[in-house]
Order: sequence, then structure tokens, then C-alpha cells
Amino acid sequence: MRRREFIKVIAGSAAAWPLAARAQQAERMRRIGVLMLYPESDPQGQLRATAFQQGLQKLGWVGEVRPL
Repeated sequence: MRRREFIKVIAGSAAAWPLAARAQQAERMRRIGVLMLYPESDPQGQLRATAFQQGLQKLGWVGEVRPL
């Protein structure tokens, strides 16, 4: 009887493990940091930052541009 109970526990754990692993990965947040050195009044720098942000959005990422 103990052998059957042991096999049930192992089989149940093996079946539930992939579900727990997926749940843990969903909480992970990835971040990208980019340092662009240009004055706020530089139109070329602003265009580059906007293009970068739009490129991230096309890939499904949420982008935010913050001046230092």
C-alpha cells in the first residue's frame, strides 16, 4: 500500500510542476535602460528618443522616456 501512495504523490507532483513554473515566470518584469546624451532643446535627439519608444511599442513593449 505504501508503494502505491508514493507513486501517486510523485505522479501528482510531476503533473503540477509545469503549472507552478509557468505561474512564477509571469511575474517577471524586464527593463531596458538607454542613456542618450542630448540637450532637451535638440530636435534630433527628441526624434531619436521618440523613434526608440515607437519601436518598443511596435514590439509590444511599454516604453517611457524620462529626461535626467
